[in-house]
Amino acid sequence: MAPLSPRLESLDLASPRRRPGWRAFLRRRWKLFTLLLLVVFGLPFAADRYVASVAQAHVYQSVEEVPARRVALVLGTAKYAPSGNVNRFYARRLQAAVELYRTGVVTRILVSGDNSRPGYDEPTFMMEDLVALGIPEEHIARDFAGFRTLDSVIRAHEVFGLEGFIAVSQEFHCLRAVYLARAIGLDAVGYCAEDVGGATGLKVRLREVAARSMAVLDRALGTQPKFLGDPIEIS
Repeated sequence: MAPLSPRLESLDLASPRRRPGWRAFLRRRWKLFTLLLLVVFGLPFAADRYVASVAQAHVYQSVEEVPARRVALVLGTAKYAPSGNVNRFYARRLQAAVELYRTGVVTRILVSGDNSRPGYDEPTFMMEDLVALGIPEEHIARDFAGFRTLDSVIRAHEVFGLEGFIAVSQEFHCLRAVYLARAIGLDAVGYCAEDVGGATGLKVRLREVAARSMAVLDRALGTQPKFLGDPIEIS
């Protein structure tokens, strides 16, 4: 038999083959889990910050500072909270729209919201309450297909012919609406209604992180409204 080469002689042929230990296995799984967490939580918060950075300079807190536009786009929400009381987000958006109208910053109001099921008509609720607050009905237009903020913004341009407007909602929502509008070339700004604090406000703000992520994705995909339809003139 030929002698073993020095290289083979140096091997400990009697030693069993070593297999990766459970610690190495756990380390690999932990790295994978950490990466997954970064993707799941990091990307949405990055999108949240991106939307805010794009829109922040065009969103105003004071009626004296907001640039004039012909039309205020009031973004809809439920009139009533689960408790049965009037939704504070809703009431404060209408109050902000009234401020813009009474100070002459806008001369017309477009209320946009959900009207997808019998007995639930956000635009009509808003119109009726604005009339009760002193806004002439003939100066209010209704968009019955504002199912999402994206729908409201694109329809304001494609259906109602607006090249610019003042989006009216709470700040977190205004930022997203203005981001979507400016992404398609509209001269939009936002006027912030008074926010709602406490647990309700925190819950809504956390949901907004997901909503902004979807807004960025919608723009990347070129998502269109559920309905468009024939042009409607705001007289």
